Parts: sequence; C-alpha cells; structure tokens
Amino acid sequence: MQRRWLAALALLLLVLPFLVNNYVVGLACILCIHLIAASGLNVMTGFSGLISLGHAAFMGVGCYTAAWLAQRGVPFWLTIPAAGAMAALLGAVAGLPSLRIKGLYLAVATLAMQFLLEYVFREWDSVTGGVRGVNVPNASLFGFDLLNDTRMYYLIVPLAALLLVLARNLFRTRVGRAFIAIRDKDISAEVLGINLLHYKLAAFAIGSFYAGVAGALLGYFYRAMTPEYFSLQLSIFYLAVIIVGGLGSLVGTIFGAVFMTLVPEALRFLVSVAAQWSPRATEILSPIQQVVFGLLIIGFLVYEPHGLAVIWRRVRRFFHLWPFRT
Repeated sequence: MQRRWLAALALLLLVLPFLVNNYVVGLACILCIHLIAASGLNVMTGFSGLISLGHAAFMGVGCYTAAWLAQRGVPFWLTIPAAGAMAALLGAVAGLPSLRIKGLYLAVATLAMQFLLEYVFREWDSVTGGVRGVNVPNASLFGFDLLNDTRMYYLIVPLAALLLVLARNLFRTRVGRAFIAIRDKDISAEVLGINLLHYKLAAFAIGSFYAGVAGALLGYFYRAMTPEYFSLQLSIFYLAVIIVGGLGSLVGTIFGAVFMTLVPEALRFLVSVAAQWSPRATEILSPIQQVVFGLLIIGFLVYEPHGLAVIWRRVRRFFHLWPFRT
C-alpha cells in the first residue's frame, strides 16, 4: 500500500506543471529548496543534537560557489556537488567548537560563523559581487537551457527527492545511529566507542552539504542573488521549519517546510481577497500577516511541541484502526 501511495505521489509530481500555473510551479520549486536545506539542518540539530544558527551562511557558500564556477563554463551537474562540497568543508570547520561546547554555547559559535560569512559575502567583490550581488548563468543539460520555472522544476524536485531518500537511509547505517547516540548522550556514546570528533564533524559536514546544494539551486532558480538573502533571519526560518515539523523526523521536515512556505502565501491570498471588498484591507491586514504566522508557530510549540510529525502519526493510527477506537 505504501508503495502505491509513493507511486501516486511521484506521478502527481511528474504531471503537476501541466495542471497548474507558473506561480504554483515556482512555489513548488522554492518549497523543495527549503526542504533540502531544512533536511540538512535536521541532520545536524534534530538527529545529532548540534544546534546551528549559521545554516543560511552555508547556503550562501553554495550559491556563490556555483555562481563562480558557472561563470567559468562549468556545467551545473558539476557546480551543484562542488557547491555542496565547499559548504561541507566550511561546515566541518564551523563544527570544530562542538568538540568542547554544546547547547546554547554552540549556537553562539555558529552564529559567529554566520556573521563572518555575511561579511565575506558583502566584501569579496571578485567572487560574490559584493552588495550588488552576482548573476548566475542558466543551467543547461545537453545544450537544453533550463530557462523557466517549469524546466527548473524537473531539476529541483528530483534532486530534493534523491536527497531525502539519502537522508532517510543514512539513519539506517552505523553513521546515522552514531548521530542519534551523540544526540541522546554524547558521553555515553564515547564510552561505547563512538569517535565524537569524527561523527560531530561529519554531522556538520553533511548538514552543510545539503545547505550548499540548496543554495546552488536557489541561485540557478533566481539567476541573481545578493548577500541580504542569506541573513540570520533565514537561519531562524529553517530552525522554525524543523521545530514546527518535528525534530529528528524527515517526515516532519516535509510538513514543516510545507507549513512555513505555504501558510504565508495563504495569508497573502486572503489579504488580496479582502482587498477586493475594502480598499483599505491591504493597509490594515498586511502587518497582521506576520502576527498571525507567529501565533500559529507559538501555538504549535505550546500545544504540540513534538511538531506536525506527531499529529501525522496520530492521524495514520486513527485511520489504521478505524472504525475501532484506540
């Protein structure tokens, strides 16, 4: 049954661009990019217990690496893994403090990396274009340019699916189980023979690799990026994604990415509908959008701190046992 549902989902994703307009296709691309980046952060924070406030900066590293290589004629199927590798390298460097500190102290250390890389993005004009930003050449496959959102959709969605499958299978391996052991009790994990140096740096590298790939795809999608995009606010956004979805759950990451991406769009749509009835509706309701969005997040944290993943499991259990009660 599960395979049938997955096949139906794959078929729906395949034909989606033919059923909806360009706006929805573009939104699906952004959602999948958020999903890739949030999956990497969940590997670090949700599964390994390593808090990071510099995730957006590693996305920037991936974006600017891909842009620099693409401008020199390197094809996108090489620039994307190279962007992930560069972000992974810097992520491992940023993870060095995790060997001595953890919790909020580690969060502050990664925050320092966020500010440091933001400074580099603004000042290294020859690579990043400085505050003006950088243009990213179109991705091309066998001479076929990916010029519009629909063509980019068929690049971004399969990559997102592949990376999700890899992340899911990672936690069936010895490496993934070591991450979970470190999250639960790092001292006990070390006593059991787990090399904390090796596995903590590996968690940072893998999570940053995902961020770098997401940043590269973002650059190819927008075709121009500025340093302001990769700010601390974006790092906090991804933390909210994995908290709302559920820490330590890839299914929760999907739900969290959908929630954090689509709810603001739904609120904007409601404001635009209200504007048709009242000319002042946009002026009055636009500031309220952020308030409503924030209250929804707080509501999840208060009433369901384990995130949307737990709600999904309850729904599945209900229909699995229906019409009998638990």
